[in-house]
Amino acid sequence: QVQLVESGGGWVQAGGPLRFSCAASGSTSSSSAMGWFRQAQGRAREFVAAITWSGSSTYYVDSVKGRFTISRDNAQNTVYLQMNSLKPEDTAVYYCAAGPSTRTLGTSGSWGQGTQVTVSS
Repeated sequence: QVQLVESGGGWVQAGGPLRFSCAASGSTSSSSAMGWFRQAQGRAREFVAAITWSGSSTYYVDSVKGRFTISRDNAQNTVYLQMNSLKPEDTAVYYCAAGPSTRTLGTSGSWGQGTQVTVSS
């Protein structure tokens, strides 16, 4: 199974940027797709972004399109999430995820430990 270690995040003023990284280790061959989910207080966990192994395809929830960018460095088994123009509604715990396919990401595979992002007005 893949182990995922997240880094980055924290407090930021609205409009500012943050950058997350998620490093994968272990049996990564069956967990080529990676992405990010988030869970705000009192709300269900939701999909944010995903990327295929090759990086040729990316997917975003509508609320972050144009503001967030997901990328990966396969040489380091690391996925990144660049978050720009952050809004207070982006406040949540962000979780890295990995699995065999972007279609099933979040329903199977591995999860990171979660990183708090708080966006102040």
